[in-house]
Amino acid sequence: MLLGEHKTEYTRVKLPKSFYTRPDVVQIARELLGKYLYTAVDGALTGGMIVETEAYAGQHDAACHAHLNRRTKRTEVMYQAGGVAYVYLIYGIYHLFNIITNQKDRADAVLIRAIEPEAGLEEMLLRRNMPAATPKLTAGPGVLSMALGIDKRHYGTDLTADTIWVEDKGVQVPAESIAAGPRIGVAYAGEDALRPWRFWIRGNKWVSRKG
Repeated sequence: MLLGEHKTEYTRVKLPKSFYTRPDVVQIARELLGKYLYTAVDGALTGGMIVETEAYAGQHDAACHAHLNRRTKRTEVMYQAGGVAYVYLIYGIYHLFNIITNQKDRADAVLIRAIEPEAGLEEMLLRRNMPAATPKLTAGPGVLSMALGIDKRHYGTDLTADTIWVEDKGVQVPAESIAAGPRIGVAYAGEDALRPWRFWIRGNKWVSRKG
């Protein structure tokens, strides 16, 4: 099913471990566009279509927390095999949700920056204290995690289990509908900050930042 086509009945296909353990984090970041991220947290099912991602390439990427093989209490989960959650706090307020990829000790990750809401909208609005759905609900990695109920409890969560997972609903995002550009907020990374490893679906209003 191409992006924008009428949605039909589908067979629920949760992405397997093998999807995440592949070696090319940039390819995985692109392929996650059009997939559906779900959470079952505090008794509520919430989620939607992934519309924006960023790739981080382990020890050799100055923008990555694991650059130069950095291992701390916070980054230790990055060295697990792909298919687990890396959740960390920024500004003392926002939890950012990342998907670890590649094989053990490679420390690659994909930051999920935005989703288009699809399930549990009422619960997401309650969590965000918003009266109606606007892009501010889930357009941005910090507010996305708030809407989905993701926090430090979910550090290391198995993404093939039943708390946080990603589904393939058969949506195909054509190559011409995928935009790429530098990642956001990594100016400190020098030349690596210029890598065009942020991906988003062109024209989607739920993307966190245009251009």
